[in-house]
Amino acid sequence: MKLITAVIRQQVVQDVQSALADAGHVGMTRWDVIGRGRQQGIRVGETVYEELPKTMLYVVVEDEHKDDVVDLIIGSARSGETGSPGDGRVFVTTIDESYTISSQSKDLPDTER
Repeated sequence: MKLITAVIRQQVVQDVQSALADAGHVGMTRWDVIGRGRQQGIRVGETVYEELPKTMLYVVVEDEHKDDVVDLIIGSARSGETGSPGDGRVFVTTIDESYTISSQSKDLPDTER
């Protein structure tokens, strides 16, 4: 199983969620965050915004769906044809174990069921 963490602009959240849902990936956790990447914020006139509002999405998928989900997120969150600094980042992490709290059961990847 893979945990896909996406840090994206707030204005594209609905586009990303819709693309994922249309492809059958409806489970996710989302929250609003504040931070900055390599661009170290933005300057608007004389004002410098060192930290910018973003949204972070967590999506857990089976290994075979990882590339599709990453492509959907990037395709839905990218600005224009070439993208722009500040469009966001996608991180992929391997999940070793997962548990369902209500049943106290260990969740196994589809390959182990």
